[in-house]
Amino acid sequence: MDTHDWATASALIKQEHYSHFARAVAKWRPEDVAEVFRHIPLRKSKEAFLALAEQQRVEIFVHLDVKVQHKLLHSLSKKQDTSILAHLSPDDRAHIIGSMPVWQRGKYLKLLNSEDLQETRELLKYPDESVGRFMTPDFVAIKQSWTIRKAIAHIREVGLDSESLSVIYVTNTQGKLVDDIRLRHLIISDPKKLVKDVMDGTYISLHVYDDREEAVRLMKKYDVFSLPVINEENTLLGIVTADDVLDIQEAEATEDFHKGASITPLKTSYRQTSILSLYQRRIWWLALLVGINLISSGVIEHFEEVLASAIALAFFIPLLIDSGGNTGSQSATLMIRALATQDVKMHEWFRVFIKELGIGALLGVTLGLLTWGLGWFRADGTIGIIVGLTMISIVIVANLLGAILPFILSKIKIDPAVASAPLITSIADAVGLIIYFSIAVAILGTI
Repeated sequence: MDTHDWATASALIKQEHYSHFARAVAKWRPEDVAEVFRHIPLRKSKEAFLALAEQQRVEIFVHLDVKVQHKLLHSLSKKQDTSILAHLSPDDRAHIIGSMPVWQRGKYLKLLNSEDLQETRELLKYPDESVGRFMTPDFVAIKQSWTIRKAIAHIREVGLDSESLSVIYVTNTQGKLVDDIRLRHLIISDPKKLVKDVMDGTYISLHVYDDREEAVRLMKKYDVFSLPVINEENTLLGIVTADDVLDIQEAEATEDFHKGASITPLKTSYRQTSILSLYQRRIWWLALLVGINLISSGVIEHFEEVLASAIALAFFIPLLIDSGGNTGSQSATLMIRALATQDVKMHEWFRVFIKELGIGALLGVTLGLLTWGLGWFRADGTIGIIVGLTMISIVIVANLLGAILPFILSKIKIDPAVASAPLITSIADAVGLIIYFSIAVAILGTI
């Protein structure tokens, strides 16, 4: 059987041939075995999991979906739960227990030994999306007063339990971070020198309460595989490693995709999320957008007499409001991403406003000329002028709205990702109709 034949492995579980499944995946990598569990019914995950060798269970557990992890912990014996939790790294253990309802956490915290319990409680005290929740206390630190020989001996002694050894962190006698040194730099240095003699005094660090996205940004900017985490006193608390950051980056991207479609972000994978949960995460936004769209209906009702006197105006409503929504969605998407990557800073909003005003004017005039010709062809010159001027105005306004709304939301501490295509489109629809009929009244009223 192919070592990546997930379909066959899944079929063995669905047919309840658990021993055959265990033999088939015995030499697979943990990540590949965990992939199988994403394609099987949740109710069969326990039997499939228990069919594996004990060491393999521990290795794959961390790679399973959160819902599968919870299902297994709830259904396994106390002894089995204790074994799994004891073999997890501190950050993985805190992430799994922290993802449970508060009233369930105590049951699993009681299974930990005193050292693991202290580490887990320390990590759980930080906010869900902070760097502190994702850091690990398993790192190697050396003192600046040590010799290189003593530092390397210390690394050999304690390095096995560290998540990363590519960079060694240097602290003073109070445990405050003073530098970071690449391991290779220590190895090639004179063993008789002091650590402080090979320090350059420069390092990049994260604050324990920083948002997790800051870890992604800094690791990408400085091209490093781990970052130290400090508190207000500059005390070294832990490190965040590249594998954590990749998980964070995927979670943030998924969250932004969901918000961009006006969906409350999922806590687990789509496959593991129930129909009721998916319904709940979509209905509230859809109901809100219906409420916003009622404004558009009210605008049309208010200008009913204008429509009745020039029925040709109705032909162009979809064209105009769709163009406004599309323009606003484009500018909002560009600005949300620029803010997220810090390509644009919050204080630069006015520069962005002026730039997007120019872009909107160019787009508006181009589309306005096209729709003027269409209006003249489909109706007459007057309708052509109304439609052309409306297109110019709508595109400019929608473009500015899409560009500035993310700044406003960020200012009031709301994720700008909610300035999504559906929201921008709904707002642009109402504004576009007001512009359209206002121009129509102004021109038709003079004829």
